[in-house]
Amino acid sequence: MYKMSYLEKRKSSKHQEIHTSQEPYHCDICGKSFSLHSSFTNHKRIHTGEKPHHCDICGKSFSFSSTLTVHKRIHTGKKPYHCDICGKSFSVGSNFTAHKRIHTGEQPYCCDICGKSFTQEGNLTTHKRIHTGERPYHCGICGESFSVGSTLTAHKRIHTGEEPYHCDICGKSFSFSSNFTTHKRIHTGEEPYCCDICGKSFSAGNTLTKHKRVHTGEKPYPCDICGKSFSVSSNFTAHKRIHTGEEPYCCDICGKSFSAGNTLTKHKRVHTGEKPYPCDICGKSFSVNSSLTLHKRIHAGEKPYPCDICGKSFSENSSLTKHKRIHTGEKPYHCDICGKSFSVGSNLTAHKRIHTGEKPYHCNICGKSFTVSSHLTQHTRIHTGEKPYHCDICGKSFSVSSSLTKHKRIHTGEEPYRCDMW
Repeated sequence: MYKMSYLEKRKSSKHQEIHTSQEPYHCDICGKSFSLHSSFTNHKRIHTGEKPHHCDICGKSFSFSSTLTVHKRIHTGKKPYHCDICGKSFSVGSNFTAHKRIHTGEQPYCCDICGKSFTQEGNLTTHKRIHTGERPYHCGICGESFSVGSTLTAHKRIHTGEEPYHCDICGKSFSFSSNFTTHKRIHTGEEPYCCDICGKSFSAGNTLTKHKRVHTGEKPYPCDICGKSFSVSSNFTAHKRIHTGEEPYCCDICGKSFSAGNTLTKHKRVHTGEKPYPCDICGKSFSVNSSLTLHKRIHAGEKPYPCDICGKSFSENSSLTKHKRIHTGEKPYHCDICGKSFSVGSNLTAHKRIHTGEKPYHCNICGKSFTVSSHLTQHTRIHTGEKPYHCDICGKSFSVSSSLTKHKRIHTGEEPYRCDMW
């Protein structure tokens, strides 16, 4: 008769526990039970924080040996899991399993609240927190809470300033791997996310998601104070600060504060003079991407926004909105110092500087300051000699558009200003 060894008996005993559903190992902290002693030992490290498995390359520690094994593949570059459909390789088995579902379309994890399905169980767990409002990951520095652990990890870099992802092409560094991945596509030109409605392509998936709302009109972020809805969450977050008055983003050069981080980024270009968006047709550069988009319509002659009162067309919707106030006489922007009203918000901003004496636009050649950026632009032409406004009749050039308008009257004989006393 065959007699089992000690190891064989132990393995057989552990295996039988699977069938008997016996869970003899109980955690006296959270009450969870386990059928295997090794699983129980690993579980206890969640409570104790013990990380006995150390990487001999970078020194990072882990609670589980399997996690260390996966981690080491970052250093070795080893990706042992290969997809036989598209050839893509993975360092983690679970990522490979989830990837295969892209090809099969399988989404086995279903939310029992809204019915949405997912390819990975972890994504479902994270998704359910939208319904429950649960945010189990807390920042020990500022107290902010998060529904996803990786978001907390990324958030902590705001406090530490850590930017572990470096671009080896331009040297720029990033706190978040997703931002780094998207950034690399600037160099490669890759736009893998395509809109199935209009065919437009994007370098980031979330940009495609936002874009599709242009077609659907979806605005899933409603303000519970004024009822206004937004298609982009960041716009909603910035909008809420209108009600609270919060301006958490402060310029370290002039001290001006802003409700949105991207507004501060754009503002800083006033001081630095940075214009990172060049036109590939005429070479003109812009400090804001949206300004470049609008500028390109000058070359294309595109004016998609027509006035339904007089028929005049505009290259941007905001210009049409301002134009309509000529017909309506509306002046919704009021100076709280002198009571003067304006049809355009930027005119009110410039007007207020009369009261405050603020001149935020400085010439970096002679140091002269201006209340309006357009005045600085005109002024710098004194130094550069640039005369971008050309008369199409005689060819004479001017540094200011109003001078060209006056000059043209020499050719046309137009006399628009008449004395009403004669």
